Amino acid sequence: MAATVDRPIAIRDRIAPLHAFVLGGAITLFIAAMLSDMAYSSSYEIQWNNFASWLIAGALVLTALAVVWGFVDFFRRGGGQSRNLVYPVLMLITWILGFINALVHAKDAWASMPEGLVLSIIVVLLACIAAGAASMSRRTGALS
Repeated sequence: MAATVDRPIAIRDRIAPLHAFVLGGAITLFIAAMLSDMAYSSSYEIQWNNFASWLIAGALVLTALAVVWGFVDFFRRGGGQSRNLVYPVLMLITWILGFINALVHAKDAWASMPEGLVLSIIVVLLACIAAGAASMSRRTGALS
């Protein structure tokens, strides 16, 4: 019979539930903005562009919270490994590109296309990669 050892995961090694909520909300809003851009590019209904602008604004607020949380967590751990810095840096890049996307969406309706759609796709991909980096940089509790 093999014995297994369950070690509790320290609080600092888990992604906090509130942080996960903020990150998940940001990704969801960026995805919804991208889908709104796709709907606008095929229907020319200006309300889709307005909707995407508001979704991007909400996503930027949540992304800013995730960026701050990521850097605070990194420095609270004492700097540590550079792989722990990947997540906050990716989220910062996501926020910067999301802000540029918000400025593009502030243009007059069709003038925001196709740059708005392309930026939305890039921001969604970056946010998803950052979320993956966040989960990879955390310990899983396995014996090492």
